[in-house]
Amino acid sequence: MKPHRTRSDIKREAIINAAKQAFQTYGVNGTTMDKLAQVAQVSKRTVYNHFCTKEELVMYLIRELWSKTMLSVAASYSSVQPLQQQLQALLRIEIDLFTGDEYLELARVAFGHFFYKTDKLRDEICQFTAQETVLHKWLKCAQDDGRLVMDDLQASIKELGCLVRGHCFWPQLLKLEPPLSEEAKQRVAERTAALFLSHYAVERPE
Repeated sequence: MKPHRTRSDIKREAIINAAKQAFQTYGVNGTTMDKLAQVAQVSKRTVYNHFCTKEELVMYLIRELWSKTMLSVAASYSSVQPLQQQLQALLRIEIDLFTGDEYLELARVAFGHFFYKTDKLRDEICQFTAQETVLHKWLKCAQDDGRLVMDDLQASIKELGCLVRGHCFWPQLLKLEPPLSEEAKQRVAERTAALFLSHYAVERPE
């Protein structure tokens, strides 16, 4: 049985869908709260009742993208498949998220808004890192299976994240490098997985 949806729930969903449509059409910076109200067919006051600022709405959409990609993707650990093959596939999912136009545009607005609000930015980042992603679960399974040895799982996850973001997120966020080709994304996934496994993987006898 589906939960009952209130009028407030319906209007909130309309605002979120309008934001996705407006951001794609006009860009995040080109979308005002007035425009959101117009597209969602609600009053401006209703928009502000649900999201105090456009940046708050942006952070909601970033979390939604993150959740769909990093928390809900259908992927699981296999004790028989090569670690390299499994890890690089998971990393490629993360790379595709970080280099996506929608994610990058939202992230630029969010970082611009929170750049001088370090406490708030720290809180937002902590909300992401506190969640157990599919990659996090995979690493734990590989370690429990004896195929990876990590003294500090959280530190190892952070190392892996820094490698990926250093190649694929920060240069794109700051527009320091041109967009990565599909071949370049795959190379990053393969090399990052190989580098990580060269340090943490345990070779099994044939």
